[in-house]
Formats: sequence, structure tokens, C-alpha cells
Amino acid sequence: MDTVRDRLNRAVKILEDASIAYAVAGGNAVAAWVTRVDAAAVRYTQDVDILLRREDLEAAKEVFAKGGFIYRHVKSIPMFLDGEGAKARDAVHVVFANEEVRSTNLAESPSIDEVDTKGDFRVVDLQPLVKMKLTSYLLKDQVHLQDMSQVGLIDETWPSRFEPKLAQRLKQILDNPER
Repeated sequence: MDTVRDRLNRAVKILEDASIAYAVAGGNAVAAWVTRVDAAAVRYTQDVDILLRREDLEAAKEVFAKGGFIYRHVKSIPMFLDGEGAKARDAVHVVFANEEVRSTNLAESPSIDEVDTKGDFRVVDLQPLVKMKLTSYLLKDQVHLQDMSQVGLIDETWPSRFEPKLAQRLKQILDNPER
């Protein structure tokens, strides 16, 4: 837990010091939002996901390398491994803004401008984050959606904010909070 938080903080500092636009995404974004309501309800994640513009990747490679990170492209995911011998879960994973993460995704990732800056770092704004989770919809994404629902960040009014397929997914989560 502390290792992941340290990796997140180092990545954010590297990007901010280089003035590269970013937003924390994934489980750490969910944790940042859930913490605002109930810090005891936070579920920690084992990796760090960062939203970047594709055109900023080369600059990010340079500054991450200076910070001890090693760029790799593993299973179609660009990432910065946290030093020699690090595994993919010991990395900062890159999600490109305004692009599909997988060809099977129902929507693109958010814009780099869809962020909240009230916390310790830039985080994907709540509605685009929920959309990302509904788009990916892996088991961990469903659990993250349950967490956000349980602390009141999202509720039964939210499905109407999304296209029908995503709305259906969210309604299923909201209707079955304990599944």
C-alpha cells in the first residue's frame, strides 16, 4: 500500500515538475474520490494508472527515465516500470486521453481536461471516471463502482448520464450492491 502510494506521488511529481498534463485514473482515482467521503472505505490498488495525451509520451519517457522508471510496452499497455526487475504491477500504466484502451471498449477515455484539482494531485473527474469503469467493466471496475455507490458518490440518478449500454451496466451495479 505504501509502495503504491509512493510510486503514485513520485509519478505525479515527475509530471508536474515537467509541466506535462496528466490525471490520475483507475483505482487510485477511485480511492481519491472515496477518501473525500469516507477514508475508511478506501480500497487500495496495486498499480498506478495515469491519463496522458499521446503527444506527451516522448516527453514523459524522458522525465520518467530521469526518475528511475523504465519504459516498456507490455501486452499493448505502455508503462513505466519502477526500476530494474520491476513487474507490470510495479508500474505506472499509461492510458491515452481520448482513445479507446481496448478495441472492445464502448467509449474512449476522457480528455486530459476532464480533471478535478481539489486534492493532492490531478484526478479524473467523477463522471468521466465512472464512465471509464463502466467501459472497462472488469470485476475490479465493478467493485470500484460499488465502492463509489456505497459512499454516496453515485446513485440511482446516475444511469441517465450515460449511453444505454453503460447505463444498463451501472443500473445493474446499483440494483445489486452486495453481489
